[in-house]
Amino acid sequence: QVQLVESGGGLVQAGGSLRLSCAASGRTSSSYAMGWFRQAPGKEREFVAAISRSGVIADYADSVKGRFTISRDNAKNTVYLQMNTLKPEDTAVYYCTARTGISRSTSDYKNWGQGTQVTVSS
Repeated sequence: QVQLVESGGGLVQAGGSLRLSCAASGRTSSSYAMGWFRQAPGKEREFVAAISRSGVIADYADSVKGRFTISRDNAKNTVYLQMNTLKPEDTAVYYCTARTGISRSTSDYKNWGQGTQVTVSS
């Protein structure tokens, strides 16, 4: 079992940047592929990005490709989501998650953080 705690959310103007962090405890994060999902009000939780255990492989939703970058520091048991050129439609609660391999499906993940709010004003 791994515990996940997100941080770094906040309010930013359109075009701005934020970096989210997800600190893992319990079983070391290097045992897991890590992912970021988001959920806007009234919408289903959706895939944003995921990274393999080694950090070599990354996958992105089309809506964030070229603007967001996922990375990890296994020595610090932390995964990051660098978000640039933010848009109002990026507004959501962002969740960190972990599993044995990369997946875009919400139902494949069992370990979730509590989420961090990102609000992008126009």
